[in-house]
Amino acid sequence: MTKNGTATGRLESGLALIFDMDGVLLDSNPAHREAWTAYNRRFGLETTDAMLVRMYGKRNDEIVRDFFGDGLPEEEVQARGADKEQLYREMIGGRLEEMLVPGLRGFLEAYRHVPKAVASNAEPDNVNFLLDRAKLRPYFQVVLDGHHVSRPKPDPEIYLLTARQLGISPGNCIVFEDSPSGVAAACRAGMRIVGVNTTHENLPGTGICVDNFLNGELCSWLAGQRLAI
Repeated sequence: MTKNGTATGRLESGLALIFDMDGVLLDSNPAHREAWTAYNRRFGLETTDAMLVRMYGKRNDEIVRDFFGDGLPEEEVQARGADKEQLYREMIGGRLEEMLVPGLRGFLEAYRHVPKAVASNAEPDNVNFLLDRAKLRPYFQVVLDGHHVSRPKPDPEIYLLTARQLGISPGNCIVFEDSPSGVAAACRAGMRIVGVNTTHENLPGTGICVDNFLNGELCSWLAGQRLAI
């Protein structure tokens, strides 16, 4: 037991946990959809369901180019992405706690002794906003965002870099993901994967899928994971 009475999560020594952010730590995709819809209207662009589906798991520069075309200069791509994320943070500032994926705090506390990291395609300001406002940063030894790599998910670069910074081999890292592109990145990195069904119900390539961190099967599955030889 931890000092606050939370049961300590069982995980074999030498394994590490890596978390995507949007849809894993924070059920934020509905708010991102709302923010993109409002932001795009500033330019007379009506956002379709198909556009919103395409944004999941992507880095902002990819989304801006998808929505507004490839003709924008790089500085305008960055400016539009930053403006949209500023709007998003303004929208969620008062409801951050209720947007945390259920059971997250207790889970992080239970596995406090396990090496953990955040590896997200998200903008650094959004990552810092969540970790600092929600006081989650102390749980993570490594935090990487979409600007730490040249190739975003589904490329495995961010997960391989996270493993190196944790000092854990990729085969001994367990990734929590909610999107097909994130699952693809973790698979290509040679990592084990927990699917979190906040955004998609079908995530092929995962070892287990859960709705949230309150799922009792999750801790049992983690306890059964063994160090790769």
